[in-house]
Amino acid sequence: MDILKNLKNSVIVFDGAMGTMLQMKGLKTGECPEYYNITHPDIVYEIHKSYIDAGADVIETNTFGANRIKLKAYNLSDDVPLIVRSAVKIAKKAAGDKAVALSMGPIGELMEPFGKLTFDEAYNAFSEVAVEGEKAGADLALIETMSDILEAKAAILAVKENTNLKVICTMTFQEDGRTLMGTDPVTVVVSLQGLGLDAIGVNCSTGPDMMADIVKKMSEVARIPILAQPNAGMPHLKDGKTFYNVSPEQFVHQSKKLLECGASIVGGCCGTTPEFIKLLKNDVYNVEHKSTMRKVTAVSSNTKTVFIGENNPICVIGERINPTGKKRLSAAIKEGKFNILFDEASSQENLGADMLDINIGVPGIDEEKLMPYVVSQIQNIVNLPLQIDSSNVKAIENAVRIVRGKPIINSVSAKEKSLQEVLPIVKKYGTSVIGLTISDDGLPRNAEERLKNAEKIVKTAFDYGIPKEDIIIDCIALTVSSEQTAAIETLKAIKLVKSELGVSTIIGLSNISYGLPERQLINTAFLAMAASYGLDAVIVNPNDKITMDILNASMVLTSRDARCEKYIQTYKKDDKISNISDATIEEKLKKDASQMLYKNILEGKKADIDRLVLEILNEGVEPLSIVDNTIIPALKDVGDKYDKGIYFLPQLLNSAEVVESAFKVLKEKMPKGMGFKGKIILATVEGDIHDIGKNIVKVLLENYGYEVIDLGKDVKPSTIVDELKRTKAPLVGLSALMTTTLNNMEKTIKILRKEHDVKIMVGGAVLTKDYAMKIGADYYGANAQEAVRIADKVFSQLNKE
Repeated sequence: MDILKNLKNSVIVFDGAMGTMLQMKGLKTGECPEYYNITHPDIVYEIHKSYIDAGADVIETNTFGANRIKLKAYNLSDDVPLIVRSAVKIAKKAAGDKAVALSMGPIGELMEPFGKLTFDEAYNAFSEVAVEGEKAGADLALIETMSDILEAKAAILAVKENTNLKVICTMTFQEDGRTLMGTDPVTVVVSLQGLGLDAIGVNCSTGPDMMADIVKKMSEVARIPILAQPNAGMPHLKDGKTFYNVSPEQFVHQSKKLLECGASIVGGCCGTTPEFIKLLKNDVYNVEHKSTMRKVTAVSSNTKTVFIGENNPICVIGERINPTGKKRLSAAIKEGKFNILFDEASSQENLGADMLDINIGVPGIDEEKLMPYVVSQIQNIVNLPLQIDSSNVKAIENAVRIVRGKPIINSVSAKEKSLQEVLPIVKKYGTSVIGLTISDDGLPRNAEERLKNAEKIVKTAFDYGIPKEDIIIDCIALTVSSEQTAAIETLKAIKLVKSELGVSTIIGLSNISYGLPERQLINTAFLAMAASYGLDAVIVNPNDKITMDILNASMVLTSRDARCEKYIQTYKKDDKISNISDATIEEKLKKDASQMLYKNILEGKKADIDRLVLEILNEGVEPLSIVDNTIIPALKDVGDKYDKGIYFLPQLLNSAEVVESAFKVLKEKMPKGMGFKGKIILATVEGDIHDIGKNIVKVLLENYGYEVIDLGKDVKPSTIVDELKRTKAPLVGLSALMTTTLNNMEKTIKILRKEHDVKIMVGGAVLTKDYAMKIGADYYGANAQEAVRIADKVFSQLNKE
């Protein structure tokens, strides 16, 4: 059943919450909701039927957490096939002629490199659910409540590569408008919609009023329908039960704005019931939906989207990570010493690159294995989108498969073999691609041949289902030392390609001056001319200040730097800025190990940390002095950047890993017991098997010098009491992600208060500050960085006493 075809006529309505309804029907804290498909199929059927009777067009199976990794907490991993098949069977019986969506929620663990979950492990877990769901008769797969676009990507590919199901994916966002991993709504859509999704959207997160802004931002770049499934507001406790603060009438009234902002599919999440869906269906019944398709050329990293095209600044693609003609870089890649690549990545980002070209093509290496590794590591260091550059097609696919975001593939040519090998990868992974205007006949002689080759690339790409906005044509800047008319032919081609084909253009700058003296003069003059002809992107060395200066000036003169903002920001006078060159500063840092350690913590670079710490120690600096004067200030700087929205969770975790490496060296030099600020107990409350948030807090607290006693997840109050008696820790941190466990958090706090004089901080996605205070907590930690501040405050007060 293709439910999405109805979008041409009306709004589609999904069902509401399953967990909320199961609680009402008797699901106890700590029970596995998905196992109800086996033990209480009548209850699950009754819930589905109530949503169908309310008018839902689509109901979602009770399989949100039915993957073998998550079910391991209940010792039910081997029951995945039975649970999924039963869930679909029950839903189909209730659905009648309505559609059944296979619900697939997150696995509940952080993916590498921030956690232990690998891409393949996630992929395999999702594949099993998808295959069993399709066999049982599901109509589509709903990948929902995702926080990491890489985990979402693994799930999407698992469904697309193993089934014929339609696929919808929804992400969940925090109050700051970003996912847990720092991805904004625009970047979510840019990163995922090209993977073959039939719709994309947002669920859970907030009530419909706050969700409207997220939907609006998604609609700015979406070329597929948008699904919005908000909560019934935020949860609160009343008489020991969980309630939500938005009534069905308020929910429906506020949901109208979701449609106005671009949603064409609506439903409910936590706290919503058949009453909500009935009113929603009645309100949107026969509402005509006017779909809009956005055509923008955009690429993305985990936290940043870069737009390419004539209404945007010329995109600067850093060329420095390429071993061609670089003996030192080639040798380092052969020897597996990738620090030089990582340094180049950071340097190019700091110098103004919008993207980075990644090429590790050195003879004798296993590029198919190394390319994804290098790409993954570089993405942990910089926030820039990447351009995957290789002549090895398998290496390209291996890399784009695990990229967080949407990369560019560099490149496909007009040669038949290249088109047949590269374009299927572009289509499958929804990337952008550079079209090199070279054909089987060789290099183009003039602008017309460049246009002809570009036409072939664009037409063939269209036949594969690749939209024009994902194609960027390289008009090839050939060296003028051997063919002086080459430059003007390239410029003519830029104008022709843009006017005749309506696609973006790019050039690699450095080749134009090959074989001539004072090459920079030729490069900068040609770049300024290309900008005036409409060039959209350039592969260039960002370390070349004069070239970057000319580019910035050209963007002002061609009106591509709106209100001259970038130019003013770059060149405005600031007395605080030193005239010392970047190279001089870098050299000074290398001579000062303490400053270099600070810088590495700030940038999340783990390389050489052991050496740096030992070097500082050898200078006679005491271990605690390193902690107090270098590590803690660096972490504070990282925390400040996080608070200001400059850094996101990945940067916090990267910096924490660097500090962890430093502490391993320092601990060996410290007298036993020195270096810790105090003991803190952490636990996810009884009945809750989710511990991502707790684990993140643990990492940060440990690297701020605290000794963390991690009791794990689903922890009984008595276990925490016993640990308090043993350790006499003055601070306990409690976490809960599920609304079903909020009662247990309150219960745990009451028991701890009765037994011990201890400070308690709480956190979790379902909590608010008001709610935390209401259930008796001393502090509410909205995020991991706030938990560190709470710990500092508690132990600072204790020290004063």
